Amino acid sequence: MRLLMRFRDSQIRIAYPLTIPMPETDSSSPPRPFASLIGQRALVTGASSGIGRAIALEFARAGAAVAIHCRASLGLAESVAAECRALGVQSAVLAADVSDSESLPRLVDQAWQLWGGIDLWVNNAGVDLLTGENAKLPYHEKLQALLETDVCGTVLLARDVGERMKRASGGVILNIGWDQADRGMEGASGELFAVAKNAIMGFTRSLAVSLAPKVRVNCIAPGWIKTAWGEHATDPWQQRVLNETPLRRWGTPEDIAHLARYLCSSEASYLTGQVINANGGAVR
Repeated sequence: MRLLMRFRDSQIRIAYPLTIPMPETDSSSPPRPFASLIGQRALVTGASSGIGRAIALEFARAGAAVAIHCRASLGLAESVAAECRALGVQSAVLAADVSDSESLPRLVDQAWQLWGGIDLWVNNAGVDLLTGENAKLPYHEKLQALLETDVCGTVLLARDVGERMKRASGGVILNIGWDQADRGMEGASGELFAVAKNAIMGFTRSLAVSLAPKVRVNCIAPGWIKTAWGEHATDPWQQRVLNETPLRRWGTPEDIAHLARYLCSSEASYLTGQVINANGGAVR
């Protein structure tokens, strides 16, 4: 069969059927899953609940061995580790107070001893200042807590882990920022989290340069994610989230976890020093 096509004054004749060469494949082995983490060793700080828990479970689904870090919630952390093992991977629990600078080298040592090294490290641990007793703290104490945990804890862990990865076979470090940190949000909480998360977002860009080319460093900046505070937010806040988010819904911890899996996989091997908003398209 022949197909005659006219383009202005020229004629193009195409003979069918066309023979299109297909890439050679090895039919003896299954195709590699997208964003696979098989064979990788990971640690997620603050992984007993919320975004950290979702990232740990997503890494396990992708085939990584996962260390679950917590500060004091050992029961919840053990539950997450059990869920990871049920997915067919190794998992362990490590407890440490990220706000205590003296405990951080021990945490890294313990992580390295688990499986002879760590390939993926996620700095997710942070202070919850929106729920519980911490919400009642005065402004200056909230600021101090954020600086100790979200800033100093993340920076010191990332530098230690990064140097170890650089001396070994490389790796990936992923930090957590906040999408409104660099554009502003009214109120005490907005001010406080802007201080902490802007610091981490800027630190990510610089550490990526320091550790390149062997270690990649990126940062996810979540928007309105329905964790503990979002579950009980008042109606005005629920409506504000919808109004400010073009996708017209809250984000979920799983939304962040899917992006974390991609950024830590070989499919993202050309990405480093990036701060990526995961916020349903919010721009204000």
